[in-house]
Amino acid sequence: MTLKSLALLSCTLSFLTVQPALAATWTVDPAQSTLGFEVQQGSSAVTGRFTSWDASIEFDPDAPENADISATIRPASASTGNAQFDGTLPNGDWFDTAAFPDATFTADSVERVEGDSYRANGTLTIKGVSMPLVLDFTLAINGDTATANGMATLNRLEYGLGTGVGTDTVGDAVTVTLNLTATR
Repeated sequence: MTLKSLALLSCTLSFLTVQPALAATWTVDPAQSTLGFEVQQGSSAVTGRFTSWDASIEFDPDAPENADISATIRPASASTGNAQFDGTLPNGDWFDTAAFPDATFTADSVERVEGDSYRANGTLTIKGVSMPLVLDFTLAINGDTATANGMATLNRLEYGLGTGVGTDTVGDAVTVTLNLTATR
């Protein structure tokens, strides 16, 4: 083997070993997925869900640091099953959906915590207010189908949600839950 051939082989092998993992594109199945929320109202919890949202997911569980995850949520689709509560959510004091039809989440980094548990550190924007948000989630992949379950907590007042309603009436902590099924 000549010196030139050896150098070419060495370069080729080093190129192959430093290639980043290629993330798979995952398509969320909206019929099998939910994006929910829960907030304390008085002595009981109000639960609801957003019926209109979509996500863009590029993810390799072996290289979560290369993930590209974002979601667009349409707050006008928020539904709790309580007509009075649902009627107030689109208004200016809450989501102000006329002025802000979309809320967004973009992951800035994703890391494996351990096993099938991950953490996405990102930015959530609601009503034009952007704040850091940590989304902890578990991921199970079976063939070309992935199931993720996650949770994040935010302070509604930091986003200007229901500022005219005291925390003794509606709690300031909102838990966001994610249960999604996606295929590659």
